[in-house]
Amino acid sequence: MTTTDRVPADPLDTEPLDTPADQHATLLATLADAGVELGEHDRRIVEWLAASPGMGWGTVATIASWVKRAADNA
Repeated sequence: MTTTDRVPADPLDTEPLDTPADQHATLLATLADAGVELGEHDRRIVEWLAASPGMGWGTVATIASWVKRAADNA
């Protein structure tokens, strides 16, 4: 299973509850797979998002899912 396999590929009706070991790595991998070039500020925001209290897997997975679906539909 790759880092991004846990990111939902379909529209979400309920909160994703799976908890990968590293939300930071999952979000970075999803952005990379989508071809998103990151600057230093982008990387800081990914780090902040993945580590912030209240930004659990449900939030990170939803954002990553948006990116994944947008890339798939591009």
